[in-house]
Amino acid sequence: SEEPFTTYFDSKIPIPEDETHSCFSFRKLWAFTGPGFLMSIAYLDPGNIESDLQSGAVAGFKLLWVLLMATVMGLLLQRLAARGGPGGGQGLHLAEVCHRQYQKVPRIILWLMVELAIIGSDMQEVIGSAIAINLLSMGKIPLWGGVLITIADTFVFLFLDKYGLRKLEAFFGFLITIMALTFGYEYITVKPNQEQLLKGLFIPYCQNCGTPQLEQAVGIVGAVIMPHNMYLHSALVKSRQVNRANKKEVREANKYFFIESCIALFVSFIINIFVVTVFAEAFFDKTNADVHEVCANSSSPHSSLFPNNNETLAVDIYKGGAVLGCYFGPAALYIWAIGILAAGQSSTMTGTYSGQFVMEGFLNLRWSRFARVLLTRSIAITPTLFVAIFQDVQHLTGMNDFLNILMSLQLPFALIPVLTFTSLSSVMNDFANGLFWKIGGGAMILLICSINMYFVVDYVRSLDHLGLYIGAALLSVVYLSFVAYLTWLCLIALGVSFLACGKTVSVTR
Repeated sequence: SEEPFTTYFDSKIPIPEDETHSCFSFRKLWAFTGPGFLMSIAYLDPGNIESDLQSGAVAGFKLLWVLLMATVMGLLLQRLAARGGPGGGQGLHLAEVCHRQYQKVPRIILWLMVELAIIGSDMQEVIGSAIAINLLSMGKIPLWGGVLITIADTFVFLFLDKYGLRKLEAFFGFLITIMALTFGYEYITVKPNQEQLLKGLFIPYCQNCGTPQLEQAVGIVGAVIMPHNMYLHSALVKSRQVNRANKKEVREANKYFFIESCIALFVSFIINIFVVTVFAEAFFDKTNADVHEVCANSSSPHSSLFPNNNETLAVDIYKGGAVLGCYFGPAALYIWAIGILAAGQSSTMTGTYSGQFVMEGFLNLRWSRFARVLLTRSIAITPTLFVAIFQDVQHLTGMNDFLNILMSLQLPFALIPVLTFTSLSSVMNDFANGLFWKIGGGAMILLICSINMYFVVDYVRSLDHLGLYIGAALLSVVYLSFVAYLTWLCLIALGVSFLACGKTVSVTR
């Protein structure tokens, strides 16, 4: 069969030959290192950082175990996505397999849903970068100005791969290092209680927790597991030179990609821990009046952000930087902003790659590189720019909640296809999922989607408007019907053959 056209990578990283025939080689691990770290950036985007600091401020150290479990579930799902790249007999990534296996109408609907998820994620990432620029400029650069700067520098950074894929991956590694150093500085400055940290991490219990803490727990799961990241990771692993006809090479590639993903997500988990524990130690159970007084005494220009009342402190990434500056000095604020800028910039770039892979895979486009980048960037940037122009930097929390809901709704449109096609022997050949991964993967996806649906239902109930209830009910019928259709095809792929009713279903062609 004809080699699929390259979507992004002009060349592939060669894998060194075995010298000692050992079961593990650091040289080979280094050759396979790259895709997992680019994938892990989705676990460090501004949406995740905001979820981290809010869970720390609302629940203290009590939800660290939720973050740990969500990261482990994310790792297992990323393993499935990565196996689909080199493991599939055709070497297609997830979007390309969806194009080939699904029929036209479901394929287009699926593509639109995934594009919505990418747009929602991209808005959070670009706004996060713009907020960081606003903080670093002491408010002199407005939100829309930060968005324009982010658009411009993203275009520049996206062409770094012209100088080699390894240099591009090294640049992402540099941005992750900046995040580790900046958020690590905040961690060292605040000195969280280590005993409480370990207790929160390994004891799955939330004492005296109510609805706000439950909402934060659900939000952590929704923020960590991102739908577009499945499509991204399955495409990134194609950048390594693996002979798909050689089962030993494919098995080895899957092993090293999994090891690399473990390392990358461990690093991202540590960075997330830094953020949660800083806000848990310093700002858990604080009121607006407490923070207002400290900010006023330190002559901070941000004291007006916090009204002088006894309501519980509510923070986002903008207010989080301001409150750190009030308590720990201007250095804490600027270092926080640098970390947010690195998080926003890196995740914006990987979001653009996701958009390219998804659009080219689903639609089988063969465009020039510049046209691809321009279109995928414009789709996500246009609504972001409108939000930045008409919304104040201090009042973005409501929009962030809406975007989290939007991405939660799109999650089944990534997780169900991943499980479907990694379970099909016609796609994966000898590397199709076994019984353990079929049952375990299905149960895990059901759990994650149920948690996210709780988040969506809770959000809709909070709107408290009859017209919105009716609209949500009508949309739910259409949405659940399409999810049921994808689930039906998935169950057939998992071996529940009687559901096919004796007919040939498109997913098996």
